[in-house]
Amino acid sequence: MNISTVPVSEIRRDRRADGEGSVQVSLDPRVSIGNAKVFAIYGKGGIGKSTTSSNLSVAFSKLGKRVLQIGCDPKHDSTFTLTKRLMPTVIDVLETVDFHSEELRVEDFVFEGYNGVMCVEAGGPPAGTGCGGYVVGQTVKLLKEHHLLDETDVVIFDVLGDVVCGGFAAPLQHADRALIVTANDFDSIFAMNRIVQAIGAKSKNYKVRLGGVIANRSDATDQIDKFNAQIGLKTMAQIPSLDVIRQSRLKKATLFEMEETPEVKMVQAEYLQLAARLWAGAEPLECSPMKDRDIFDLLGFD
Repeated sequence: MNISTVPVSEIRRDRRADGEGSVQVSLDPRVSIGNAKVFAIYGKGGIGKSTTSSNLSVAFSKLGKRVLQIGCDPKHDSTFTLTKRLMPTVIDVLETVDFHSEELRVEDFVFEGYNGVMCVEAGGPPAGTGCGGYVVGQTVKLLKEHHLLDETDVVIFDVLGDVVCGGFAAPLQHADRALIVTANDFDSIFAMNRIVQAIGAKSKNYKVRLGGVIANRSDATDQIDKFNAQIGLKTMAQIPSLDVIRQSRLKKATLFEMEETPEVKMVQAEYLQLAARLWAGAEPLECSPMKDRDIFDLLGFD
């Protein structure tokens, strides 16, 4: 099957459209993840979603949970701090067998990372062709066919960039909670507002709800706090701007593998606390996103 040609049944105008005039990627309703708790991580491009996702995956594993992290980016680097290398994507390996998924073995597309976290890179279609939603759908289908979700406690989708179409929003059709990674700056918060809109649209027809905000690379949160108070969001964790985080990426390591200095222990504790809160059940948030022009008026220093 040519991945640049998505079946009409996969993209259609849904009778329960998420928004007026929307054209959505419709995943097979029979292909559900199951009993695992599912979290989808969104945020502005370059904000640190992969670093956040990988450290959160390890935190869940440290709590004794069986964790699967799914990278949803053609760059396929979501899990490299866990596996220490760039893994082949689901689309890569499907292409090698001419998209006959029954010919694949588990070890062709699932790799064990640090502390037992299982890692999958969904990948994506060639630039300018195909649809990210198709890729997500095929990945979950493949995991189900190989019974890899039967004994999984936590699934984390690490989704590229901002939500800009139904394809990139496809993980929201599987997730219980969506988490937004942001920094204490205008551009990140502007992107967060658009993501809140997307999650609200998906929540009309799917179980996904907003779980909260992870403030990343942020020593202060005054702008985030101002925005949260306006629309009803809450910050669940704050990761300061520390050079050791940059160093961990260069070393292809999670923060749980770095030398345990006081600042590293502090960030580890923050991730462990976040994982515990999410496992206990993050309160669903009902938020009212702002108009774009109103964000300009709200944010900024007095």
